[in-house]
Amino acid sequence: MSQLNDFIATYIARMPSIRWVDIVEILLIAFLMYHILVWVKNTRAWSLLKGIIVIAVFILIAAYFQMNTILWIVQNAFGVAVTAVVVILQPELRKALEELGQKNIISSIIPFETYRTSEEGRFSDKTINEITKACVEMGKVKTGALIVIEQNQSLSEYERTGIDVDGIVTSQLLINIFEKNTPLHDGAVIVRGNRVTSATCYLPLSDNMALSKDLGTRHRAGVGISEATDSMTVIVSEETGKISVAYKGELERSLDGDRLKERLKSIQNKPEEEPKKRILWKGRSKSEK
Repeated sequence: MSQLNDFIATYIARMPSIRWVDIVEILLIAFLMYHILVWVKNTRAWSLLKGIIVIAVFILIAAYFQMNTILWIVQNAFGVAVTAVVVILQPELRKALEELGQKNIISSIIPFETYRTSEEGRFSDKTINEITKACVEMGKVKTGALIVIEQNQSLSEYERTGIDVDGIVTSQLLINIFEKNTPLHDGAVIVRGNRVTSATCYLPLSDNMALSKDLGTRHRAGVGISEATDSMTVIVSEETGKISVAYKGELERSLDGDRLKERLKSIQNKPEEEPKKRILWKGRSKSEK
């Protein structure tokens, strides 16, 4: 027992002093590693990581048995392998950096807003009503639609793939654009503020394997643009007439008109109205007359 106590005392005496900065550093590293593992698990990097672990085990076995030829090949191919991993994971790395740039902590320091919000917010209540009315009407007759609503991140690179419209958002305009067999019906419409800026725009398709197999290109494009930017996309199915909303990579299906209005208002960024002050008139009483 005394030997154990001596060992513990000697071990504690040799331990370096721990500062509060060291504790903060450990917590930051643990936080960073946790989010890296979560990110890896939700991307194609998870399968790649499992393959790398298998190769690492094989290298350890080769090192244990002193297989010099294999170790020489690994040593010379290491630099090429790192470059190959970066190239393979380029879409995932780009997405991770974009998500990092969308964090509020950075947005509060560096304002990336493309325009200032007015008293109505990013768009007016009238625009919400017009989009909702158009989607409900198109859903009744099963007219497919894809409407992308811009927030802080600019959609200019996707606007360039379409045709300039620059018209005020109305239900009649949206219905006419997506009417079958018309020149502008194929592709997406981009809405900025209270105006339709462009139509027939091409959007990136999502490669999310968790999406239902019965979803077509229109829904995958809506989810894809919501993964690449902070926009909200309203989708009307041509097969079922059901309304869906894609936002932050998630797809919400089978919305009615009221629910669609709620989702649009959630990104409206409309300032809260200050309560009106009640002004009480203080007149002279009859006794004072």
